[in-house]
Amino acid sequence: MLSTFWQGLPYNPISRHYQERFGEKVYKIPVSVATTCPNREGLRGMKTCNFCDAWGSSAYPDLQGQTLQDQIIESRRRVLMRVNCAKFLVYFQAYTTTFARVAELRGHIEKALELSDVVGVVIGTRPDCISDALFDLVREVSARAYVAIEYGVQTFDEDQLIWMRRGHTAKKSISAINRTRLELPNVQMGIHLILGLPNETDADVIRAAEITNELPIDDVKLHNLHVLKNTPLADEFLAGQFTPLPLEDYAARARVFLQHLRPDLYVHRLAALSSRPDELVAPKWVTKKMETYQYILDHFKQHGAQQGQHYQLKKEEH
Repeated sequence: MLSTFWQGLPYNPISRHYQERFGEKVYKIPVSVATTCPNREGLRGMKTCNFCDAWGSSAYPDLQGQTLQDQIIESRRRVLMRVNCAKFLVYFQAYTTTFARVAELRGHIEKALELSDVVGVVIGTRPDCISDALFDLVREVSARAYVAIEYGVQTFDEDQLIWMRRGHTAKKSISAINRTRLELPNVQMGIHLILGLPNETDADVIRAAEITNELPIDDVKLHNLHVLKNTPLADEFLAGQFTPLPLEDYAARARVFLQHLRPDLYVHRLAALSSRPDELVAPKWVTKKMETYQYILDHFKQHGAQQGQHYQLKKEEH
């Protein structure tokens, strides 16, 4: 008989980690302090990732350009409209936060931690945008506050990374992750992965889970590849060269991944949400957050699936 992880869920949610760490609900407040990334600057001949729009993955693009304090206040207000919560993590999300000078990031972190209801920070970055100075900063801050790092790995398939125009390799991702754990053992660390890539198979998804299982990380965030206006991916979609997954196929892909994922790894979310419906080209289901979430949970239930069940089987076989 299958068991459940927490609150009846078939996977290990990041909310469980926050509850156990802080003793209460904690929600992330997304903010934007970076304005660019290595791709947009054309470093090493790089181009903008084919799926990334002008907002750089910002959850609240309308807040970009406002002061950090104003962003936090407004983001917090929007969160409280949906949930009852008293503690927050400030999530430096859009573009590549660590691409800017470390001194600037230090100032932003200090301002965020001045707020009484902010219990820590989350730094979103890329595996090719870390430095000794950044690690020194994170080491210093993590000695007095909660710090999490989320790496935009996206995939461990080298050919897919080239197609995405990411500008870094899977080898680089693995190296950055191992270095982070070695030098910052007390920092919560996770990776972002995209499912629904061209010609992707279940075997590819299982391989991604197996690689993830071997990494010294704490959590995973899943994205489904979707098409936004004014992106190279939109051009491919309109030319019939790329088709995003329908919801039923994505749910199956996420299920397979999680069935092979280590059960101790926390999961941030099961699918991405398009916060800008007017920018979305396809698929339309990406705008329906709760409907999508419930569909995937129902899919798990229908298949008797849960996180780690095949990982456990493989362990038992050995």
